[in-house]
Amino acid sequence: MSINWQINGEYMEACSCDFLCPCIPKNSTTPATHDFCKVALAFEAKEGSYGNVSLDGIRWVFFAQSKAIMSEGDWIGGLVVDSRATDAQVEAITNICTRDSGDGLGKFAPLVTDFRGIERHPIEFVTDGNKVSVKIKGLLEQSLVGVESMSVQGECVVIDNTFHPVNKRLNLATAVRNVIRAFGIDWEDNSGGNNGHFAPFAWSGEVA
Repeated sequence: MSINWQINGEYMEACSCDFLCPCIPKNSTTPATHDFCKVALAFEAKEGSYGNVSLDGIRWVFFAQSKAIMSEGDWIGGLVVDSRATDAQVEAITNICTRDSGDGLGKFAPLVTDFRGIERHPIEFVTDGNKVSVKIKGLLEQSLVGVESMSVQGECVVIDNTFHPVNKRLNLATAVRNVIRAFGIDWEDNSGGNNGHFAPFAWSGEVA
């Protein structure tokens, strides 16, 4: 029997590319800054359900490493779910993120050929205006600062109508801290030059 799901909340990501990441405006068809892209996408659900399983307040992070051209696939992937989550909630988030069953990260599923598993750890996710940060002790520490808009007070510069599975409209940001040490994916650059994005998300779908 199929299961209907829906979830909404806030997201952030930072990758190894220099700002502005070439993957987003070119639909992931041109090379990344380096011969690879190493990225972590972090989420905090505000409200959500997977069948009769509540997903309210759940946090998770998807880690990935691709070759230079992301759309060509052959990715490494891994998932960390908040240690507060129940077994049913972990299963729900895993299905949403690793199966092409609707909106969201499942769209990445066909690109991942080396999925390295699911772990549970405490996840800190903090939003403060145009600043967003995430931390998993020993695995991840990222802090973003949004690029301030000079035309709309209190908002960030955005890129819209993108081919991004989280949201087609993304705030532009730079990563003032960017440390990834998970699933054999290693990256550290605290120069403030790495690319970042943050945005709300609202997904829905059906798992057969």
